[in-house]
Amino acid sequence: MASPARPHPATSGSSRSSLPGESGILDAAIAVMAEHGYHGTSVRDIAVRAGVSPAALYHHFTSKQQVLVTIMERGIEALLHRTATALDAAGEHPADRLRALVEVQVLFHLEDQRGTLLGTSELRALEEPVRSAHRAKRLQQQRYFDATVADGVAREVFTTSLPDEAARAIVVMCTGVAGWFSAGGRLSRAQVVRRYQRLALDMVGSRTG
Repeated sequence: MASPARPHPATSGSSRSSLPGESGILDAAIAVMAEHGYHGTSVRDIAVRAGVSPAALYHHFTSKQQVLVTIMERGIEALLHRTATALDAAGEHPADRLRALVEVQVLFHLEDQRGTLLGTSELRALEEPVRSAHRAKRLQQQRYFDATVADGVAREVFTTSLPDEAARAIVVMCTGVAGWFSAGGRLSRAQVVRRYQRLALDMVGSRTG
């Protein structure tokens, strides 16, 4: 991982994550950046929303850029870990694996809708080489879907003639829930998952339903 994604060293040998206030600063940053965008947000804006001084913020992060990097890197690392874990538990059947992928992708993007929307909208705000490294991790997530759909087609479980396009469309569909889902709406998270699993299987032409 490129050095900008690495936390600033803490004093007395303690880790950055053990210092009080970091999670609050990240939550505040997500809230402010969701409202004003990365470039429209200052370090002072984040500090005020978090209820700390700018100096306290700099105790945890070296810059606004590092705040954004931390938010986005933690997000993609968590998604990759959950996806790998879900696939390990799903077995070998492509339909079961696709269901597992959809469930993880949907639920992850509903846990913190502002954070996941930020991760999508502010990718270009990341500086190199972190941006390229982050794109590679996103591509790794897409490849889980690509491989599952391709395997289903190879095993004649899925009948789509457009496996690459179907896999990309499924990811876009699942990621997009962060933009429209409402906790007070007519659908629960579990209902969204089930419907999207059905849609995904239809998109790949699943023979098993």
